[in-house]
Amino acid sequence: MRSLLLLGSTGSIGTQTLDVVRTGGGFRVAGLAAHASWPALLEQVQEFRPAFVALSDPAAAAELAPKLPRATHLLSGPSALAELARTADYDVAVHGVVGAAGLAASVAVLERGKRLALANKESLVIAGELLMGLAADRGGEIVPVDSEHSAIFQCLRGERLDRVRRVLLTASGGPFRETRSEELEHVTPAMALKHPNWTMGRRITIGSATLMNKALEVIELHHLFGLERERIEVVIHPQSIIHSLVEFVDGSVIAQMGPPDMRAPIHYALHHPDRASSGLKGFDLELFRRLTFEPVDSRRFPALELGYRCVELGSDSGSTLNAADEVSVEAFLSSEIRFPEIARINARVLERRRGDARGFDALLAADVHARELARDEIRRSAAPAPQRTP
Repeated sequence: MRSLLLLGSTGSIGTQTLDVVRTGGGFRVAGLAAHASWPALLEQVQEFRPAFVALSDPAAAAELAPKLPRATHLLSGPSALAELARTADYDVAVHGVVGAAGLAASVAVLERGKRLALANKESLVIAGELLMGLAADRGGEIVPVDSEHSAIFQCLRGERLDRVRRVLLTASGGPFRETRSEELEHVTPAMALKHPNWTMGRRITIGSATLMNKALEVIELHHLFGLERERIEVVIHPQSIIHSLVEFVDGSVIAQMGPPDMRAPIHYALHHPDRASSGLKGFDLELFRRLTFEPVDSRRFPALELGYRCVELGSDSGSTLNAADEVSVEAFLSSEIRFPEIARINARVLERRRGDARGFDALLAADVHARELARDEIRRSAAPAPQRTP
């Protein structure tokens, strides 16, 4: 039986990973980590009995500590997730933490030469070149958990990258796929959080509505597979059945398909290179009956181009864009700015970046600087935002 470390265990990816483990995945849970949701973490500890748990919020850790079994060791504080990744005994780490805060844990896993089943796209967006090099140097492995990158990973299995004409990342289009661009000024957080296909965390759901999530995935794809922007294309696929496609130089197109269920790419990442049995649904006539595609409307989704811009710029551009987006999304959710201002602020911050950052510390410093710039841009944004509905 293999052992599993789960970072972000109380979030969407974490809870679905535990669903996969419950269905007989052949994994023992070695460690669980979360930010502050200690009641949910305690329930998981009682069920899976890990040797280690971690909470990055010290106050939450203080609440949890007296309730833990004696055999479970608790780590707490901002560096707890990375410390857990360096300490626990595991074969594969599933990383479902959202945001730049997950980078240190990604580094810790790869430094030990372990498999990193990565849903924390920010790690690659911020420091993709460094992480890919670290994995190669230490004998580690990054297996993507994002449904789109998992799809491409599977389509490229056994293929040569120089035989790839282009990769097509699919995007659902989110809740505003048919909304006129001028009407986006009146979008509220409640409207933006209603994704038509997927149940995800708040930041990722807003990213799907702006298509900033896809911009970050373009950067992630570039680092994972070494593809330049000319071979990366995004296409709207409203049904979210085809998770991505690869077109080869001979004109053949291979697609990875399945119902919109994150447990499928999680299951694949855990068992790769094997294809272990699961009870997950495959072909369904009703779901697969109608599959359509549309081009991306750049007026409605101006954020997408920022991802391509970062592929060209390199250096600290990914770190800058991700940090700006984290801040601007929170500002939108707090009704400080209007919905279209998310992409506008991100673009302005990217223009004001310092540039030429090298090394993890420099990239994290760029992250901090970008957050300051984003807050400055938010203060400059004078238009009052629509109020959140109760």
